[in-house]
Amino acid sequence: MLPFVLEKANNTEAAIASAAAGARYIAGGTTLVDLMREEVERPDQLVDINALPLGDIRVDGEDLVIGALARMSDVATHPDVQRLQPVIAESLIEGASPQLRNMASMGGNLLQRCRCPYFRMLDSACNKRAPGSGCAAIDGLNAGNAILGTSDHCVATHPSDVAVALVALGATMRVRGPQGERSFPVEDLFRLPGNTPHLEHTLLPAELILEIRVPSGPHSRRARYLKVRDRASYEFALVSAAVALDVDNGLIRSARIAVGGVGTKPWRLRACEAALAGKAADRASFEAAAHLATDGARPLSHNHYKVELLPRTIVRALEMAGEVA
Repeated sequence: MLPFVLEKANNTEAAIASAAAGARYIAGGTTLVDLMREEVERPDQLVDINALPLGDIRVDGEDLVIGALARMSDVATHPDVQRLQPVIAESLIEGASPQLRNMASMGGNLLQRCRCPYFRMLDSACNKRAPGSGCAAIDGLNAGNAILGTSDHCVATHPSDVAVALVALGATMRVRGPQGERSFPVEDLFRLPGNTPHLEHTLLPAELILEIRVPSGPHSRRARYLKVRDRASYEFALVSAAVALDVDNGLIRSARIAVGGVGTKPWRLRACEAALAGKAADRASFEAAAHLATDGARPLSHNHYKVELLPRTIVRALEMAGEVA
């Protein structure tokens, strides 16, 4: 690990000022410290933001509000989260080991870097790590890479599980930076790689995530997260699906579907959602809608299996949501 300077911020204004001067925010450090150890990330200065009052979990009207510094474990076990948005708790438990959940913050989880193996191999071409160097995954070992939202410059998947659930639920986030505060959908945080895959999010320089706001609705009760992976725990998704259904007398009034493990960002499937509206909440409807999930898919040499696995995962997740009493 290369030398760096660490300072601690006692208030939000001081943290933002340090970031504006070139420091990187650090909270749980579960991703950043690993990347610094491997010299993939090489910040000269870090600002510890753990003392900031951004760890609350509360209910505001009909919204669930989660502070950016709330630990994944605290969110997953919070009674209001389990009562109002159980799919968030489910995605967090599926997303990391207990040790990591105890350390990792919600804001940091959304901003974690990709897990494409070539990103961490300093002797391999990776446009995320070294812009303009190429993408070794396109013609390399790419079984875990994306089939949706890819470009000729990058095929890495976004690794966050809870981000998939938040996108499905239409969550928003509030951020603050040198130019003030703004709010926007969590879905809009993530960029497609295009020809600039090193630009992964839409935060402006020195902007700090303050909180995540999740609106409630009739779909929230029938919501499930399903993660398909190579082993039962501590593994990233091959395919995952967060789904939520509003069902009345056996008919679907509305549906929310987002998937992970297949896209370069958490992937909302609005065509599948529209196909379910007004249909019976049964397997035939689920299969017909899920068939649309792979439109535009660009499988690589080793991940064509995801084209078949993705619809099957969606169907099973919808069945699980439909079984919720």
